[in-house]
Amino acid sequence: MPKNMSGNVAKPGMALRQIRKEKQWTLAEVSRRTGLPVSTLSKVENDKLSLSYDKLVRICQGLEVDIARLFSPGLTQGAQSQATGRRIITRAGEGKEIGTDNYNHIYPAAELLNKRFNPIIADLQCTTLEEFGELVRHPGEEFAMVMEGTVDFCTELYAPTRLEVGDSVYFDSGMGHAYIRVGDKPAKVLSICSTNESVLMSSVGAREADASDEDDAPRRVKVSA
Repeated sequence: MPKNMSGNVAKPGMALRQIRKEKQWTLAEVSRRTGLPVSTLSKVENDKLSLSYDKLVRICQGLEVDIARLFSPGLTQGAQSQATGRRIITRAGEGKEIGTDNYNHIYPAAELLNKRFNPIIADLQCTTLEEFGELVRHPGEEFAMVMEGTVDFCTELYAPTRLEVGDSVYFDSGMGHAYIRVGDKPAKVLSICSTNESVLMSSVGAREADASDEDDAPRRVKVSA
């Protein structure tokens, strides 16, 4: 049986029960979210059944938690004293690419699931609000810093603000917003969003690249209008 970082035998069933009670969900609700039968989940919670890695991942996605929590039963959502050992390094130029008419996005640390926030590097394409079109809105809060070029930060509630390299803004991302490139030189923004990555993808209508696109950009995701 796998052991957690303290050297104790890990009991994912105990963690599953703890997480389910935190969220005040029944086994039926967890079954609906994971696609696993109630009887299977009950056996797991009572340590009468071991699951494959794929099924553990399905449970984590359904519970909206990192897989490390299944092997650290004492780690509650508010606990900060116990490290989970999560770490991922993204080299320059790496990351999942998302293309839109307004931005070319790179998502560093894309392989790390259930992150508490999502870093995004945006290469700005539009030079006017008219060209940009409808403002972007998504749940959560957002921090952005200009990495390159000059940027006009536009929102539905405030007058446009010009930002230079090193300038930053923190805002409610439910407010319509847009990053506009000033001039012909490249402009890049590092944005950190508190929104779940799947929600971010949904908010821009992301879809997986077609097979015909894979030779030129194997990790690129196209976005439908």
